[in-house]
This record gives sequence, C-alpha cells and structure tokens, in this order.
Amino acid sequence: MSDVRPRLEAEDGRAERLDIAPVPEVVVKAEAGWGMPVLVLSGFGVLALGLAALQTGNFVDDEFHRSEWLGWVTLGVAVLGFGLILLGIWRELRGLAALKAVDRLRAELASDNPHVKMRAARHWLAQVEGGAALRPALDAVNDPDAIVPLLRAGVEKELRAKSDALGRRAAAQIVAGIAATPAPALVVLLIAWRGMRLIRQIAALYGMRPGVFATLGLLRRTAFAATATAVTEAAINTAAHAVLSSPLLTHLAGEMAGGAVAARRMIVLGRAASVACTPLPPKG
Repeated sequence: MSDVRPRLEAEDGRAERLDIAPVPEVVVKAEAGWGMPVLVLSGFGVLALGLAALQTGNFVDDEFHRSEWLGWVTLGVAVLGFGLILLGIWRELRGLAALKAVDRLRAELASDNPHVKMRAARHWLAQVEGGAALRPALDAVNDPDAIVPLLRAGVEKELRAKSDALGRRAAAQIVAGIAATPAPALVVLLIAWRGMRLIRQIAALYGMRPGVFATLGLLRRTAFAATATAVTEAAINTAAHAVLSSPLLTHLAGEMAGGAVAARRMIVLGRAASVACTPLPPKG
C-alpha cells in the first residue's frame, strides 16, 4: 500500500487585502444582433399578424361577393383594427428607439470631439421642456468642456427638481394608499403600479414616451442606477427593523414605519429614474 500524503501549495509573497486590492476592469462585449427570445417573439408576431391579415383579406373578399356595401364596411373594420395594432407596435418601437438614443447622446456628450458634443447638446435641448431657453447660451459657448456643466446647471437642474417633486407626490400617495388599503397583497400592487407610473412620468420629463417594453427596459436601468443609494436604503431598513422589533411600537407605529419606508423608496426610485433617463455623463 502506497503512502499518500496531502499536497500543499504555497504562493510566494503576501496576499493583499480584498478591500484595498486593485480590481481589474473587465469589459464584456455584448453579442451583436437579436437574441433568441426576440427572434422567437418576432417570428410568432409575424405569423400571427400575417396569417390574420390573409384570413381577414379572404373574409373581406367574400363579403364583397355577397354585397358591395357589406364588403366596404368589413374592409373599414379590418383597416381600423390592423391600423390600431400597427400604431401600437410603432409606438413601442419608438419608445425603444428613444431609450437607445439616451445611450447614444450620453456617449456623444462624453466625446472629445467638440462638434459631436455640441450637436448632441442641441439635439437634447430640442427634446426637453425648457431647452429652447438655454439654446442661446449654448451657442455662445466657446469651450467644449463647458457644454456639459452648462446643461447640468440649466435644464438638468430643473428636470431634477421636477423629478423630485414627482417622487414626493408619489411618496405621499403611497403613504395614503397604505393607510387605506386593508390587504398586504393590494399594497404590493399599489406600490408596483405607482412606481411604474412614476418612471413613465419622469421619462416624459426627459422627452421620452416609453411604451410597455421600453418601460420595462427603463425599469431595469433604474434598478442599476439605484445601486448608488444602497447604503442609504440599508440604513433605512435597519432603522425600520429596529422600530418594528419592539412589540409595543409594532402596534402603535408599525403601519406608519412601513409607509415611511415605502415612501422613502419611492423618492429614491424617482431619483434613480432621473439618472437612468438623463443623457448627461456622470460626474467625475
């Protein structure tokens, strides 16, 4: 019987602490083109609309053979129905394109090319409310590095103030809704609906009209933007847990503390949505 001993390997040098060790930046390139879910859903959509259009065309043709006026009425109904469907699809595509345009404008505003940066700034001012008032000051800028600070101190400051006002309004509505809602499941639905509506309202402030899919994409970006407030949220949750852990205060102020946490999260959601919607590059 052979003598099997454990093998130990030791590295030379002293291991660095994880909190101070430099973390290398890893860039993962996204795969070009559409993914499998988009291709499958697009295929089902083309089949559904295409086959429905062919079937409707045959039905309209049969109605024309029966009676001319009945055929025209059927054709009008078919055109109106398919027109509304195509209009909805067009609005969804326009919302997704506007969401992609935010990334493009952010990259152009961070560019070293002054002409690209100026063109992007003018394009964004043409989309948002109050941007026309800042256009003369933007045209008078000679230093390309002053374009982004000018936008941040002008239009962006006003948009952030309006976004904070929408967030505070949503927080007040959440507190009132929690107090008036008897079932916890309805509270969850109320918070989800009000949060989605808040994101759409802030997106409209920044010149976007997101549809269903664009709103879901914007919600994902808002979740990434909200990571900057994780420390604040952790402190709030800890304070709320300390309050709710007391049996006496649970009965006296349990609902109030839960409503306060939900309201605070709605304000944070509004600020994170502003970060996700703005094309201005981050500071620093």
